[in-house]
Amino acid sequence: ILAARDELDSIGGIVECGIYGLPAGIGDPMFDGIENRIAQIAFGIPAVKGVEFGMGFAVAAMRGSENNDAFSVENGKIITETNRCGGILGGITDGMPIVLRAAFKPTPSIARTQQSVNLQSVTREELAITGRHDPCIVPRAVPCVEAAVAVAVYDALLARRKETR
Repeated sequence: ILAARDELDSIGGIVECGIYGLPAGIGDPMFDGIENRIAQIAFGIPAVKGVEFGMGFAVAAMRGSENNDAFSVENGKIITETNRCGGILGGITDGMPIVLRAAFKPTPSIARTQQSVNLQSVTREELAITGRHDPCIVPRAVPCVEAAVAVAVYDALLARRKETR
């Protein structure tokens, strides 16, 4: 971050978030899946460009035998021996910790001169932004991700409560 600031530039980054203690069975295999709910609100955070759960994009290079989480029993409770799925199978929580990551783009407002276009004259010109700008917004984004995820999970819990009445 300091190197980017010294170079009048910015960097992006990733915020990882874990949700512990959520019971199995929250969500839906289609439109109200827990991944859907979390991703929808996470993408509402400015600068988020990607969201992944568990192993995320890495699963595209795996085989099913490598990716599947083996089930086991521990102290009378069904668990998975690994958590590649990030605590969600088919849009429904499996009782394991939910693990997700949100990717943030670099701050576009940088002090380094950039090529742009003057909208009045419709000609190319250089853009120089002055003032104070964060070289990385990721540290400030952590509580935003936590709050957004908490809202999504609480909404899913309320929906389940409504269905069981």
